[in-house]
Amino acid sequence: MSTSLLYHAFGIRGYVYSRTDYDNGKVIFTVHQERGTCHCSSCGSSQVISRGQVNRCFLSLPIGGRGTYVSFAIPRVECRACGLERQVNVPFADPRRSYTKAFERYALELSRRMTISDVAHHLNVGWDMIKDFQKRDLSRRYAKPKLKHLRYIAIDEIAVAKGHHYLTIVMDLVSGAVVFVGDGKGADALKPFWKRLRPSGARVEAVAMDMAAGYWGAVMTHLPKAKIVFDHFHVIKLFNDKLSDLRRALYREATEVMQKQVLKGTRWLLLKNPENLDEKKDEKRRLKEALALNEPLATAYYLKDDLRQFWDQPGKSFATTFLDGWIRRAEASGIKILQQMAKTLAAHRTGLLAYYDVMISSGPMEGTNNKIKTMKRQVYGFRDVEFFKLKILAIHETRYELVG
Repeated sequence: MSTSLLYHAFGIRGYVYSRTDYDNGKVIFTVHQERGTCHCSSCGSSQVISRGQVNRCFLSLPIGGRGTYVSFAIPRVECRACGLERQVNVPFADPRRSYTKAFERYALELSRRMTISDVAHHLNVGWDMIKDFQKRDLSRRYAKPKLKHLRYIAIDEIAVAKGHHYLTIVMDLVSGAVVFVGDGKGADALKPFWKRLRPSGARVEAVAMDMAAGYWGAVMTHLPKAKIVFDHFHVIKLFNDKLSDLRRALYREATEVMQKQVLKGTRWLLLKNPENLDEKKDEKRRLKEALALNEPLATAYYLKDDLRQFWDQPGKSFATTFLDGWIRRAEASGIKILQQMAKTLAAHRTGLLAYYDVMISSGPMEGTNNKIKTMKRQVYGFRDVEFFKLKILAIHETRYELVG
């Protein structure tokens, strides 16, 4: 072992190697600092008087399967310039830490390819230490993302635990990065975001979201010049929910056994797009039988399929004519759920047509929500909410895959 090896292999520079000890499978390198190199940790002055030393042992990079430690008697000095008495700085380790910076970097590099438990087992340390490494690293890099560049954003909520526990997420639709994670859902969850956005100088031109009144009102208040675009995904999802309610109501009202048998198990067939029906499972025939047996259900299904064409119009004027015509047909159908849907779309008409001014959607947000759910399932949930938020802010740089 030499002083040069300490520097090149372990990142320890400015110290003199003394000896190596071996204790129960551990390798302990002892180093010392020469008196002439001591400086005040407050003002940096070299005019210091020795006031003893404090023995410390730092966990360092392993050699093979053996743990390696650096033993160092940290000088304590009194500064003649500022009058303070304290320990000198230890550049190879952070204050109040029992490991070297090189060890932390090594653990973080392993964490990009292994789970927290695997890294902890490999390095023979507690899992909470590896989690702390990740949390502090994520906090340094992602805790306060820059907002100045924001132009197009999406807002949505995601359920994170049972009992109606939600997080509100704001995504930059240009970069695909999550720029804010708030507690709860609705207007109150976005208050910290508006507080950071206001001094950032960002010029948000459009916002994609669902038709929730809380988000809608908050965006109109804080971004009055931004266009609000109601997303295709959420509109069709709302229609699917109403279609499921209609099927359940028809099933309850059915008096004949055959009608109940045909309606039973058709929920997912009604929610599927026609092009996605599986011919091998005879889904097209089963759906056709259900629709032939129930005129209200057939009307609602075909109007839902027709509504999907709204987002494929050649321009805003065509889309306006199409939407107005669809609303009139739904109102004239006499079916309650279609009349409710027509009323909802008429109230949100401006946000629907805004798609043709700024063609954005919250599709990337739904993809990110799926990645978040996958991440949560892989680790069986997060007990540390702040750590979970930091992982979400960094999720655009990660890939998750469910195996098995």
